[in-house]
Amino acid sequence: MTTPPTLTTHMKTLRLSGILDSLDVRLEQARSSSLGYLEFLALIIQDEVERREANKLNQRLKRAAFEEPKAIEDFDFSSLPGINIAAIKDLATVLFVTKKEHVILYGPPGVGKTHLAQALGNQACRTGYSTLFIKTAKLFRGLNAARADGTWEKALKKLLTPDVLIIDDFGLSAMTMTQAEEFYEIVAERHQRGSIIMTSNRPPGDWLSLFPDQVMANSAMDRLAHRAHHIAMKGESYRMKTRPKYQSPEH
Repeated sequence: MTTPPTLTTHMKTLRLSGILDSLDVRLEQARSSSLGYLEFLALIIQDEVERREANKLNQRLKRAAFEEPKAIEDFDFSSLPGINIAAIKDLATVLFVTKKEHVILYGPPGVGKTHLAQALGNQACRTGYSTLFIKTAKLFRGLNAARADGTWEKALKKLLTPDVLIIDDFGLSAMTMTQAEEFYEIVAERHQRGSIIMTSNRPPGDWLSLFPDQVMANSAMDRLAHRAHHIAMKGESYRMKTRPKYQSPEH
């Protein structure tokens, strides 16, 4: 069917031009199924709502800046003996975001901490929450650069605004005083305002030694770790399992 130019213009004016994408299909359905006017209207409005929700989700996923598209459904629980699967499934309901609680995923390298953190972030996006994923090193580099060019407040706001902030690979090295102060400010400002998901090779009990000031360390950990779901992850490294097998050269 050729859409009348006036209809196309009016749709664009009302920001409903997406309806045109499925209009021919819905018109054919209306004819073949003898749909009433209200039934037809309900279908095309439903199409528009679904399109807009899909666009919003795509925007949330893009702003989240995930390294890879990960989902809870793709996570291999069988490779992590002893992991509390029920706790992970509870977290996947993202009720912890509603309660403004935190999640700490810790264990040796390669066991899927980053995968699981991104999967939970993806689930949060699908539920309608804004999310941001960032490596710890990149976080501190960005704040350091922002101090130099006078945009530090703007850079900090970017970390405070999302409903869920994922800080990956925390604790690879001790923090400088400036980094510790910035980390403390992020935790303090997000306390009871938004959720943080953190991944680390170190258990939270070892994090105090990363701070140059123990008073600051205790205050940060009181706000963060004591309001967090702690998930210990142990098992064989995914990366080791997928690494090409070494073959000795033939002689």
